[in-house]
Amino acid sequence: MSNETTLDMRTGLPDALRILLAEYPRDLWQAHQNFDGLVRFWMERHLMFRQALTRLQSDAEAALDAKADPMAYRRNTQRLAGFFLNELHGHHQIEDVHYFPKLTKMEPRLDHGFELLDGDHKMLDGYLNDLADKTNDMLRANAADFIDTTATLRDTLVPFERFLDRHLIDEEDLIVPVLLRDGSQDLM
Repeated sequence: MSNETTLDMRTGLPDALRILLAEYPRDLWQAHQNFDGLVRFWMERHLMFRQALTRLQSDAEAALDAKADPMAYRRNTQRLAGFFLNELHGHHQIEDVHYFPKLTKMEPRLDHGFELLDGDHKMLDGYLNDLADKTNDMLRANAADFIDTTATLRDTLVPFERFLDRHLIDEEDLIVPVLLRDGSQDLM
């Protein structure tokens, strides 16, 4: 994989992988007859991941600004971070094992794109592990270290959000046009 296509360097999908997006631009997705069902569910999952990450960031900021009770912040972060990490990991696993191979058969011209997304998942695993570690550090911190560990957690969330959003956008731009064109029955 070239540097331009790795998740930390990419600003979008290469033109060669945007072939169906030109035929199925984002502004027409929701009105398409094949949007409801799996596509809508899948897009809602992506939205849920974005919202959870935004919430983790805003909660960390509130804790750092002394606008949240540290114990309540810890409880809420433990629950939300655990949910986020488990759900995102499971989501990526299902895509890698089940959806990407089937989507490659549906549109072989995009094989490189599915390899790219699989590479994203591997890179994001490092961020997921780091997020888990930083969350656990904050949860175990004594009162004197609470602010420092919370700041470190917040600082971990910022680049993670950028990379995750880049990945989700590219994944949507690659997969949704295939599913709008062909439907999702072959994925079941």
